[in-house]
Amino acid sequence: MERIKRVAAIHDISCIGKCSLTVALPIISAGGIECSVIPTAVLSTHTGGFENYTFKDLTDEILPIVNHWKSLNVKFDSIYTGYLGSIAQVEIVKETIKQLADENTLVLVDPVMADFGSLYKNFDNSFPAEMLKICKTADVITPNITEACLLTNTPYISGPYTKEFVESLIEKLKSVCDKKIVLTGVYFDNEKLGVATYDNETKKINYCFTEKHEGVYHGTGDIFACVLLTALLNGKSLETAASIAQKITSEAIKITKEEKTDVRFGVRFESQLPKLIELLK
Repeated sequence: MERIKRVAAIHDISCIGKCSLTVALPIISAGGIECSVIPTAVLSTHTGGFENYTFKDLTDEILPIVNHWKSLNVKFDSIYTGYLGSIAQVEIVKETIKQLADENTLVLVDPVMADFGSLYKNFDNSFPAEMLKICKTADVITPNITEACLLTNTPYISGPYTKEFVESLIEKLKSVCDKKIVLTGVYFDNEKLGVATYDNETKKINYCFTEKHEGVYHGTGDIFACVLLTALLNGKSLETAASIAQKITSEAIKITKEEKTDVRFGVRFESQLPKLIELLK
């Protein structure tokens, strides 16, 4: 019997507001993959739209978890990193990847730190350079447009974008971090939104678009990254995996929008898990 694949997901836990580990666990599990977790912080809610949320930094717990796993000789097919609670966690996460990964481990880094042209409020201007250090350890990175600009010291512009701008941004990312790249938040008009993928093996750039939904929907970047990783671990190509992730994320947003629910609490990704399972076959 084939051993079930295992992911180590390094991310925060936002107890309410579907994002980070509370979407990683169900999505990766639905893809037939075991999801082990290293929480970087625990928050009562995510930070988008909620006030007076609690925050518990778990920096001191990360390496003890890793050391215990090492004592158990646990092997990982993938390591997925997302939101980090502080700059202090950068070197710790780099060490975690070094300790847990081998030559067969797929490392996916989602450099969660900014959107809409601005860093998230708990990060300062020194953070992008630190995040780049983790990106350099990856096989796949999934920045949005803002994060790509910060990683490459490129002035941010708002969309719609030109193909020239998007592909120049990918070229700059390649120059600082020559990995497989999935650039999210790409749109050339106000009708379609999607991603640009760059495969450092084929050297090709491809695009995938779905319907563009107006509004801000929290946690969708995490959903996208988790579906992408799950599809990659199920043997899909980078282009196909990105297409599946874009479809699942877009449909979850569409259903949430139609139901007119409070978007602070996240999108209805649960409704898309059966479709994900079907698309992975």
